[in-house]
Amino acid sequence: MRKLTDDKLLVATHNSGKLEEIQSLVRPFGVTVVGADDFGLAEPDETESTFVGNARIKAHTAAKASGLPALSDDSGIEIDALNGAPGVYTANWAESGGTRDFVKAMTRAHDELLAAGAEQPWHARFCCTLVLAWPDGHEEVFPGVIEGRVVWPMRGANGHGYDPIFQPDGYTVTFGEMDRWEKNRISHRADAVAKFVKACLG
Repeated sequence: MRKLTDDKLLVATHNSGKLEEIQSLVRPFGVTVVGADDFGLAEPDETESTFVGNARIKAHTAAKASGLPALSDDSGIEIDALNGAPGVYTANWAESGGTRDFVKAMTRAHDELLAAGAEQPWHARFCCTLVLAWPDGHEEVFPGVIEGRVVWPMRGANGHGYDPIFQPDGYTVTFGEMDRWEKNRISHRADAVAKFVKACLG
């Protein structure tokens, strides 16, 4: 396992919430986090059919373009009764005329569960795979997951994406109802980042 010895890390995302989340987790180790916007990096096409495949594309593209170690993630929700869908197509389900409409995406998930005649509880999980890539091509991979269930109707205005319909195991509230710092502490991304921190920063 290669340690991160640089004092600057590029997080290959244009998502300010994701950037802030990772910044807060690595700040205690004296690492300065910069985002894709700081280097004017475009988002590469995500052409793989797995979370790790798409994370690899983004991390290696950013590392080569910036000359810095680059951390990228690919994440999504897998719903058991839909054979793991939407999975890597989680964001695609929200595409709507050049923007993303996650109410539309969540409604589709609910409609497909009803059409499938799936019995509740609708077991699901949020998955996140982090890839840390260096400009020389080396990489480390860290998967994260949180189990839970899909609930309906949508609940809560916090978070983003499918958070209002995901209730993590052991909780009575959805991610959409949860304080963001509590969510960030237990999320699939927190799980993956904790593994990255332990392996590469600890």
